[in-house]
Amino acid sequence: MTKYGAEFFGTFWLVLGGCGSAVLAAAFPNVGIGLLGVALAFGLTVLTMAYAIGHISGCHLNPAVSVGLWAGGRFPAKDLIPYIIAQVLGAIVAGGVLYLIATGKADFNVSAGFASNGYGEHSPGGYSLLAALVAEVVMTMMFLLVIMGATDKRAPHGFAPIAIGLCLTLIHLISIPVTNTSVNPARSTGVAIFVGDWAVAQLWLFWVAPIVGALIGAVIYRFVIGAEEK
Repeated sequence: MTKYGAEFFGTFWLVLGGCGSAVLAAAFPNVGIGLLGVALAFGLTVLTMAYAIGHISGCHLNPAVSVGLWAGGRFPAKDLIPYIIAQVLGAIVAGGVLYLIATGKADFNVSAGFASNGYGEHSPGGYSLLAALVAEVVMTMMFLLVIMGATDKRAPHGFAPIAIGLCLTLIHLISIPVTNTSVNPARSTGVAIFVGDWAVAQLWLFWVAPIVGALIGAVIYRFVIGAEEK
């Protein structure tokens, strides 16, 4: 249960830190952190937890990453479902904590988004379903390539959390305007259930696209980029 607990609290921190920065600090009057700050917040949650729990659970914090690492031959199938359950529960609890904090402000309106992911009229930049699908698949594919490369036994030791955290930051810098950036079904679920309505109706995309992208990235790394010479 130790590694499942690590995944629960790690994902809790990712959602609280990343989504919390978007909801509470991104547009704070005069000193808001903006999109750059939100992108850094997501990257820093992964960076800090990778050092804190990476040696315990591998610090997946993301159902798509767990599925991708399984496809890449780095993760046992028997742990896949328990990891995903722990990640989703951690994300939902973080969403609940964030909701309690955010509703402490009189004019807070959860229907405005609550850092939920969306497409069409619910995309921050008004991007279409197709654009959102492509963005999420490609970004998650690249995320898995970086994760598998940085954690390869041939890679320099001790630097994987930095590479992975910076990669997630870059992904957010690129795709926040498109979908608010998911690349993580648990992160999407943790806030969407508090918004309900459109956020839940569009949630399917933010499960399907990241998992498809993760599978593609894992297979590419395992059999093409990262394959050892014989």
